[in-house]
Amino acid sequence: MKEQFLFIDFEFTMPDGRSKGIKFYPEIIEVGFVSVVNEEINQTYSSFVKPIQFPTLSSRCKRFLNISQKNVDQGIQLKELAEKLNDATSRYNTTVITWGNMDMRVLKHNCDAANIPFPIKGELRDLCLEYKTFFGNQNQTGLWNAMKEYGKDGTGNHHKALDDALTTYHIFKLVEKDKQYMKKPAPATIGDIVDFSSFKKRISSY
Repeated sequence: MKEQFLFIDFEFTMPDGRSKGIKFYPEIIEVGFVSVVNEEINQTYSSFVKPIQFPTLSSRCKRFLNISQKNVDQGIQLKELAEKLNDATSRYNTTVITWGNMDMRVLKHNCDAANIPFPIKGELRDLCLEYKTFFGNQNQTGLWNAMKEYGKDGTGNHHKALDDALTTYHIFKLVEKDKQYMKKPAPATIGDIVDFSSFKKRISSY
């Protein structure tokens, strides 16, 4: 079975303030993922998702994410999202890569709340944590700030799920390239290249 890297990003609902009744928790309202097989983009997917417990978006959420109520009302159901992710991760030996651990935590909580089995099959990697560890940073770095540290811009618009998934893929390639560079042996010195033993013998004979 072929190897796949699946880069996933979700956008979530946000509260306006204190909610009455049921304690607020974030729900997925947009998904974007990028499938990479043999170092080539195999598939991209993007969709809005209908929230279940808190179906009406807050003003803060709509403003911050630039998502309308109509967008999510016409989105797919959480169950359909789970089926899509299960299918995407079952076709290959899959490593799922996200920027931070929030995406998988919210997905699991949403699925638990809806009595849906966790759909992801394969290894989970938090690229944000790997980036922090690799560069020895004290704090975790935001996705687009990490790109800026490489002197590059993110893809498309920040906080759009597919654009952030694509940006995660691009920074993954940059980090992996740096890791490979660090693994390379140190350049050979002149002593490694030239055999001085015979030269030293000649000098000692004078």
